[in-house]
Amino acid sequence: MSQHQFFALGTASQVPTKTRNHNGYFLKWGKEGFLFDPGEGTQRQMLYAGVSAKDITKILITHFHGDHCLGLPGVLQRISLDKVPHPVKVYFPASGLQYFNNLQNASIYYNTAQIEICPITEAGIIYQDEKLTISTEMLDHTVESWGYRIQDADTYTLLAEQLKTHGIQGVLTKQLLQEGQVKVNERVVHLTEVSVLKPGQSFAFVMDTRYCANAVKIAKGVDTLVAESTFLNIHTAEAISHGHLTAAQAATLAKEAEVKRLILTHFSQRYADQGDFVGEAQPIFPAVVAVKDGDSLDLTRPRQAVV
Repeated sequence: MSQHQFFALGTASQVPTKTRNHNGYFLKWGKEGFLFDPGEGTQRQMLYAGVSAKDITKILITHFHGDHCLGLPGVLQRISLDKVPHPVKVYFPASGLQYFNNLQNASIYYNTAQIEICPITEAGIIYQDEKLTISTEMLDHTVESWGYRIQDADTYTLLAEQLKTHGIQGVLTKQLLQEGQVKVNERVVHLTEVSVLKPGQSFAFVMDTRYCANAVKIAKGVDTLVAESTFLNIHTAEAISHGHLTAAQAATLAKEAEVKRLILTHFSQRYADQGDFVGEAQPIFPAVVAVKDGDSLDLTRPRQAVV
């Protein structure tokens, strides 16, 4: 499994079909495993994708419509059954706490899981460590719905020749990385003088929403945007009425946010062919794919040679 990999566990909106399972996505992100919006059947879809309960470190729920959360009871019970050894954080709109409690206690089971609930009350950073940041913005659906952004910390590639020129080695190298500068022979050498900046990789997840400024904000400049694409242009009025995006609107969002890649999903049952969504989106934003159930996409950014 690559360092950054996206799995489309289910791509249906509202109801499953013969070819599309209920909504559900897994993102392998370094040592983290993010499960987004697990609808019915997610546990089984994980088996097909080769994703285990032990791979999950965080669960992120955008909102509490059934197609985005009715698979949560099975997933939480599987985390207990498989004796997942680490805590699993669950993020969701604070207004839906009652629904989360109902789902967590939907049936009798021996609960041994270390589940840490993290209700969202305001936009901004909801998790941060030395390696990554998770932030959120409220979207514009018919109920409270949140978009998520995952951002790796920036890193630096040290240049061996520059380090040698400045006489930096051993413990001084460690100090330079930790503090951003080091004093050598009465001269302060800054990290930027002896390295190349590598911006952190980024990912945004924009599910049920109308086109809105916060959707653009959460996706701004990301490497990969996963966006709902429930309707085609012919049903634009219905998309707006029900709080959703068309393929063209998702593409416009990607273009305005200046993302590098767009993944379309969450398709209405009335459409049989994902290619129709690409056909409407591609003239607006060329770097687009429409995923099918079971698709796995390698999101790892290609390594760039240092010159």
